[in-house]
Amino acid sequence: MTGRSDVPAEASGSDGAVEADLPEVTGAVDAPNVLVGTALKAADADVPVEAVSLHHLLRFLSDSRGIDFTQYKTGTTVRRLAKRMAEVHVETYDEYVDYLEMHPEEYGALCDTMLINVTHFFRDPEAWGTLAADVVPAIVGAKQPDEPIRAWSAGCSSGEEAYTLAILFGDVLGEEAVRRRVKIYATDVDEPALSQARLGTYTAKQLDGVSAEQRERYFEAIGGRFAFRPDLRRSMIFGRHDLTVDAPISRLDLLICRNTLMYLNAEAQAAVLARFGFALNPDGYLFLGRAEMLLSHQRFFAPFDLKARIFRKAVSGTPPVVERPVLGSLLTARRELSDLAFDASPAAQIVVSVDSSVVAVNDRARIMFGINQRDVGRSLQDLEISYRPVELRSRIEQAYSERRLIVARSVERQFPDGQVQYLDVTVMPLPVDGAYLGVSVTFEDVTRYSQLQLELKRSREELETAYEELQSANEELETSNEELQSANEELETSNEELQSANEELETMNEELQAANDELEAANEQERTWAAEANRATRFVQGILASVPGAVVVVNRSGVVDMWNAGAEALWGVRPEETHGRQLFELDFGLLPAPALEAAVADVLAGGSTDRNLELQAVDRRGGRVTVSVRCTALAGEGEVPGVLLVMEARSGDAAATGPAAATGTAAATGTAAATGPAAATTQ
Repeated sequence: MTGRSDVPAEASGSDGAVEADLPEVTGAVDAPNVLVGTALKAADADVPVEAVSLHHLLRFLSDSRGIDFTQYKTGTTVRRLAKRMAEVHVETYDEYVDYLEMHPEEYGALCDTMLINVTHFFRDPEAWGTLAADVVPAIVGAKQPDEPIRAWSAGCSSGEEAYTLAILFGDVLGEEAVRRRVKIYATDVDEPALSQARLGTYTAKQLDGVSAEQRERYFEAIGGRFAFRPDLRRSMIFGRHDLTVDAPISRLDLLICRNTLMYLNAEAQAAVLARFGFALNPDGYLFLGRAEMLLSHQRFFAPFDLKARIFRKAVSGTPPVVERPVLGSLLTARRELSDLAFDASPAAQIVVSVDSSVVAVNDRARIMFGINQRDVGRSLQDLEISYRPVELRSRIEQAYSERRLIVARSVERQFPDGQVQYLDVTVMPLPVDGAYLGVSVTFEDVTRYSQLQLELKRSREELETAYEELQSANEELETSNEELQSANEELETSNEELQSANEELETMNEELQAANDELEAANEQERTWAAEANRATRFVQGILASVPGAVVVVNRSGVVDMWNAGAEALWGVRPEETHGRQLFELDFGLLPAPALEAAVADVLAGGSTDRNLELQAVDRRGGRVTVSVRCTALAGEGEVPGVLLVMEARSGDAAATGPAAATGTAAATGTAAATGPAAATTQ
């Protein structure tokens, strides 16, 4: 269990049902404000404690997150805070407050550290066996067949304890009666733990304490986990509740609070146990943890099975019933005595006539609401009390019309200084001979202030002190055991995660090794292909170097892909100046040559695979030469990929008229002048 508990204004079940039908609270309680003063001391001698800074930190946590750690045992609080501060490398409490403001995500980690989550199904089997064999049947046997049964699991953590209780009632009553009669309230201050509890799903390992028959009967296997049956889940309400602050759930037959009180200091324990006494029915049972005893609280509880830590509510612990004074007849001979009793009543009371005039106000009402004697006789609606703290006029009309007593419970009254008072407001009609003379309105203060225990007799002080020290040592040992168990579970979880990560890394390593082998094979193939390409390139280069003429290769775009040494010798243009450029944009002695362009275009278009031309040109030395050009289509599938130009120059030919002249053998009309430095004869 954990050191916290819960009750919400509304909560939501895992099956989708809205759990807003919470029990009626018949008395609200203000939690004691146990301050951490200069007497605060550390659990260990080597833990430094600055009382003011620690008090500031705890108040900051209470104001910002609603969890009051000032009522937890000082040693446990200091030790758990020191652990968390060491993990975030913070040395002082003031620095940790600043760290929390700068890193809101730290709140979750701090709560996980402060609120220890250790719980199981049927934890302490012998104690649960006693509860199942003696207590649950006794509760069921004392009830009428259709009378509801109410139970509360305070500090339920992730819900195993509450579901264990539901299983016990199911074994005794049967599922149908549980759905119809049983209501189990499960509360905690830790919202993440409550979220898990509302789901009601657990692993097979978490259900080790549940028998195979109970697992089959109360759980459903869903995706490798086990979910508590939704129809029985509707009998359970989960919500947030702080035992040290919030009012208890009332009219309980069974209250389970195991290993929770052990984390609280003596004052907080006394206040919580007083509320437990108020919450239980006269024949109700209290089930505590094995490290918790109630020898100093026998006024509220009596042992039922001390070994199992099961107690019954003591008769002496039943809150006394306050008798409300009844307004006596104003016409009797004892009117003066009646008036004195009316004024002396401990409850604030006013009497309003049937015409809504204030007839009488007792001393308590005058003090509480600031009403003076001059207000007697005035109309009720002219006074503030008619609408604050509760609307009285509508309730008075309801009392008249329904001819019965009207009660408004736990009415909240706010004071300017921020304090809150809770009142039960009772409107009681006053009939005489079948007619109503008016109503009596009573304001009963039901605010319960937690107080310290009265000093025990001197003869019992030493025994009580020795027992409390022994119990405190036992609780400290139990707390340490819980912490060690929690740390062990965390280490086991971390080990499983690391093992899973290691397996994933091994799988990734194997995949990477396979991919590396494939890449190595591909690289080897690439190297083979590159070597073959290099050999082919050297072979082609050797052939081209052996060709006596100039050789040029252009692709389909007219871009020069190859320019051999013969072309460089003929035209004076180096290969690096031509590679990647358009052939007909180069500057050498053969160009411009429209006939050559036409021949290259014809070959690329597939009109001819081989064309021969003779062109007049200027070589690299400036001499006039006749150049034979052979245009041959490169072999390839589909379109012609390029053209091979083989050029051979003959010197000494007569120049044509003009810069260039071309004569075609197929043209019988003679020569035609051509512009440019070259003339061509096509064949």
